[in-house]
Amino acid sequence: MLGGASQPLDVGRTRRYFTKTQRLALARLQGGCTADGCDWPPSMCHAHHRTPWHAGGKTDLDQGYLLCPRHHARAHDPAYETTYHHHRITFARTRPMRT
Repeated sequence: MLGGASQPLDVGRTRRYFTKTQRLALARLQGGCTADGCDWPPSMCHAHHRTPWHAGGKTDLDQGYLLCPRHHARAHDPAYETTYHHHRITFARTRPMRT
């Protein structure tokens, strides 16, 4: 898939990190952190793969979610279950907190 200036928006497994063009497209589509209730702007977010890169995930626009650093860490924390909705993500604790 190509963007307006013939910039690739889907690069599959050829690149691990999202390109500048992809990040701009994600910013326009998602408007910032996609974690439910978070209002961090796109410029302060990371581009997160829905399916992790190490597990065969692709660097394609439909697989990218913008997350602020706190929510990006939570997405990789095994103590939380991540649920993907259309351009939104919610988290639920799966293990009790240690006291």
